[in-house]
Amino acid sequence: MLELAPLLVSALILGLLGGGHCLGMCGGLMGALTLAIPPEQRSRRLQLLLAYNLGRILSYSLAGLLLGLAGWAVAGSKAEVVMRTLAALLLIAMGLYLAGWWSGLTRIEALGRGLWRYIQPLTRRFMPVSSLPRALILGGLWGWLPCGLVYSTLLWASSQGNAVNSALLMLAFGLGTWPVLLATGLAAERLTALLRKRGIRMAGGLLVILFGIWTLPGPHQHWLMGH
Repeated sequence: MLELAPLLVSALILGLLGGGHCLGMCGGLMGALTLAIPPEQRSRRLQLLLAYNLGRILSYSLAGLLLGLAGWAVAGSKAEVVMRTLAALLLIAMGLYLAGWWSGLTRIEALGRGLWRYIQPLTRRFMPVSSLPRALILGGLWGWLPCGLVYSTLLWASSQGNAVNSALLMLAFGLGTWPVLLATGLAAERLTALLRKRGIRMAGGLLVILFGIWTLPGPHQHWLMGH
């Protein structure tokens, strides 16, 4: 677990730095889900919002577990090198996106639109949101919304070669996205403004790019570890 700790922190930071993207992708959906809460349930709004986000994060973890099994199956083979290389390139693309230098990462979201076309109609069955189980399931469905940031992190997590570790990394990533989507009022405005500052986005983007370079298979990993 100690060896996994730096990766968990990295996943948490990826989620936090990607909060601005999450706000753009899911902010409107979060508002729609809030409006889906019946008037008689408004006193439980915070509980229902927590359930939404818990369902979303659990769906990330499930996706991490499933794709992590694929990573575990190819561990030690040439396919593992290919998967790790692709994950590293996506991390670099994510860093470029977070820094505001290149937005090509958003094109990856088109890959999940076919699946979302089948999942989206299911969400109507759980509206209006009259109970915590409904909110949890609805949040779980929301977790499959096409998102380049999630896909990139998912592939990186699955390249670890351990399904449980992949699920834990996606759990940490999901927890990192929580503050922006869950916070309300002035605290949310301050947090969002902080995350959108150019200096912070550039610094975070550079860190993710360096992490992507380190993830690339090659002799440079040993040199970096030595320094």
